[in-house]
Amino acid sequence: MYLSPKKFARVAAFGAVLACALPTVVAANENITVFPDTKRIVAVGGAVTEIVYALGEEGKLVARDSTSVYPPEALKLPDVGYMRALSPEGVLSVNPTGILALKGSGPKDAIDVLKKSSVAYVEVPETYDRAGILEKIRLVGKALGADAKAEKLAAETDVKLKAAEKQTASVKDRKRVLFILSLQNGKILAAGSNTAADGIIKLAGGVNAVESVAGYKQLADEAVVTAAPDAILMMSHAGPSVPDEVLFANPAIAETPAGKAKKVIRMDGAYLLGFGPRTADAIHDLAVAFYGSQITD
Repeated sequence: MYLSPKKFARVAAFGAVLACALPTVVAANENITVFPDTKRIVAVGGAVTEIVYALGEEGKLVARDSTSVYPPEALKLPDVGYMRALSPEGVLSVNPTGILALKGSGPKDAIDVLKKSSVAYVEVPETYDRAGILEKIRLVGKALGADAKAEKLAAETDVKLKAAEKQTASVKDRKRVLFILSLQNGKILAAGSNTAADGIIKLAGGVNAVESVAGYKQLADEAVVTAAPDAILMMSHAGPSVPDEVLFANPAIAETPAGKAKKVIRMDGAYLLGFGPRTADAIHDLAVAFYGSQITD
């Protein structure tokens, strides 16, 4: 990445000493160590911030990113920007002693600068299953020097997640679900495999109607009809909303079982796709939306 002399000076002023010392970068597959100084931590990623609060370690936070909207108290912290569009200057402007960031934060050039700075950087892995949630909790707790709290929270979360997953164990007829990220100019952007949407659908006992597709992809009308979803799943509070009348007026959706039944489920994006301490509750709520009285408590 090229930094102009002016921009380099600004970064340096914020404490990003590039290539002056061995950076402290801890990746997901390494032995995690405690931040050398936990007094001023920047949390990047909604689940990361939720975990910090759930551990009772929020006093160590000095800032958070714009996806960190829960708990409400987090909104009082300075916002360093959207996790996938960070600027080194913005993050370093709060004089952090450590950066705790969810894997996938970006852009890559900005993350490279942060990792080469003199500020300790811990990358938190992101997988969309029960094991991944527990790993995040333990890693965040370890980095903050709160191992015992993290083990307790992980154990409690594990119990809740297992119970939530068991609720749909007796369901025979699994619902086919199409998660739509956006609908613009009649084009459907949907979630395939290896996505948070795919993970939460499966945990709630559903079947991703387009699981053969990898990642988030725009679907042709024929693919939507062939997917034959029983329900449409969408986020609320995430950009411009798509009214029901617009959604079901889409010719492809109208041909599906979901379209004919006018079946759409809308949930808060951070709650639905966060894969953090609240995910067991999200699984329960989604399972109820899928199966109603068929689920077992």
